[in-house]
Parts: sequence; C-alpha cells; structure tokens
Amino acid sequence: MTQSVQGWNKPRIDAGLFFLRVAGAFMLFYVHGLPKILHYNEELTLIEDPLGLGRQFSLLMAIFAEVICPLFIAAGLFTRLACLPVLAVLVVSMFIVHTQWSIAEGQFGWLLMIIFGAIALCGPGNWSLGRKQVA
Repeated sequence: MTQSVQGWNKPRIDAGLFFLRVAGAFMLFYVHGLPKILHYNEELTLIEDPLGLGRQFSLLMAIFAEVICPLFIAAGLFTRLACLPVLAVLVVSMFIVHTQWSIAEGQFGWLLMIIFGAIALCGPGNWSLGRKQVA
C-alpha cells in the first residue's frame, strides 16, 4: 500500500513544485521585473536606496533578482541559488523599505517570500532542466 501511495504522490509533488516555480517566477517577472526593464529611467528615479549603495546599483540588483533569477527558477536551473537574490530583495523590501506596511498592504511581498522560500527549501523537483538523473 505504501509503495503505491508514494508512487502516486511523487508525480503530484513534482507537478506542484513545477507549478510553484513557473507561476511564482512569472508573477515576480511580470509584476516587478518587466516594468523595471521597460521603464528603466523612470524606475531609477523611484527606487529606494535603503543600503546606501546608489540608486543605479540598487535598481540593477533588483532587475537581477526580478528578471534573471525568475528565468532560472522557472527553468529549474540553479533553482535554490537563484532564490537567494529574490529572497534578499524581498527581505530588504519588507523589513527595511516598507516597514510601515500592514500584512494586508504587503501581502504580495509576503506571498512571494513564502513561494520562493518554499522553492529554496524544497528544490525544483524532477520536472526541471537541472534535475539530477537518478540511476
């Protein structure tokens, strides 16, 4: 009985991780990353510089975390490593930049932290380009 249950659940776990990776990466890219690329000059005047590294550097780091990393996460390549910059930007955003936000106001950021934290903990699953072949 246990074998059949495990065999039945394994593809569902992989499907769930695939859905989490692709959906989370798409939302981060579409809502945050794409506007930063399309409206770079405007974003440069709007972005906060909470760590004192300069607006341009802060924007470039945000673009890396919100454009490049989601592509790797969606593909399942270097997934756990790619989640780290995303989580770093989210932590800075939620705990330094937007400390006045209630949970309701910052719910998208919190949900992204939950999604990418779960992916970082669980890994990409077997439905990924970077999966390890088991002999």
